[in-house]
Amino acid sequence: MTESLQDNYEALVPDLIIDAVESQGYLSDLRVLALNSYENRVYQIGIEEKLPLIAKFYRPGRWTDEQILEEHQFSQQLVDNEIPVIPPIKNEQGDSLFYSQGYRFSLYERKGGRAPELSDHEHLYQLGRYIGRIHATGASANYQHRPTISTEEFLIRPYEYLLKADFIPSYLMAAYTSLMEDLIEQVLSQYNKMDFTNIRLHGDCHVGNILWTDHGDNQGPEFLDFDDSRMGPAVQDIWMLLSGSEDEQRLQLQEILDGYEEFYEFNKAEIGLIESLRTMRLVHYAAWIAHRWNDPAFPMAFPWFGEDRYWEQHILELREQFANLKHKPLDMSFNF
Repeated sequence: MTESLQDNYEALVPDLIIDAVESQGYLSDLRVLALNSYENRVYQIGIEEKLPLIAKFYRPGRWTDEQILEEHQFSQQLVDNEIPVIPPIKNEQGDSLFYSQGYRFSLYERKGGRAPELSDHEHLYQLGRYIGRIHATGASANYQHRPTISTEEFLIRPYEYLLKADFIPSYLMAAYTSLMEDLIEQVLSQYNKMDFTNIRLHGDCHVGNILWTDHGDNQGPEFLDFDDSRMGPAVQDIWMLLSGSEDEQRLQLQEILDGYEEFYEFNKAEIGLIESLRTMRLVHYAAWIAHRWNDPAFPMAFPWFGEDRYWEQHILELREQFANLKHKPLDMSFNF
């Protein structure tokens, strides 16, 4: 099946989307709403006399079938452990990965909610409790097919790709390469001196992938979109919830870990990886857009990417990160 997969999204028209969903026994009312997603294509599909479904069409060539199914199995394991996660729907045969006209897709229940309030200490505490439960489950087994967060994949190779891609203005190239060499040296130094265990993670745990509900039986957070799930350090699922000044981040981290450690022990040394992971995300994000530039959705969504001022700002952000990498990590400034 893999050999016949479409190599792009050009053929993914509304009729194909509806046919794919109906191939799993649903009757669509022909309403198709594209949702905000770029790596995959995600749609809300109206269903006759039932609630709409969410259909995710996987980007061709990104994950193997084994890697997708491994993520589905982890999501289901979390649900089985009564952790609020939105898993893919299984058909009567127990399958969660489907095929239609060369595309792979999965289906999900549509859920409502809002983003958690990271200024609310109770929200942070509850998020910490559930992330701790996710990690306790994640640590019970390793991924066999999905990759591990690494400096090679998230920093060095993205940097090398950006050097070859025709995006960085020539007058900024010398400053960019010099700065990146220093950043890579600093990040590698921090990673090499850290002793941590890689576990299965959400991988992209930010407020856009968490729904918060205030009413009913399921009050609190619900985690969605495990598409970026990998092996990695536990702090990867925590640091993106921190923002503001150093003092604010310190208090936020304290609240999260108070809840987290009710269910899973946190290796406090990993806090020293936060700025390295933040640096890696900045570089990887720029390379991700560059990699996907031939996808028509990307120039429309990120028109500023080819402008000089974007790269000037990007270099400024990386300079700030270089300074942050040299500061003491948060765990050296307060007591747990």
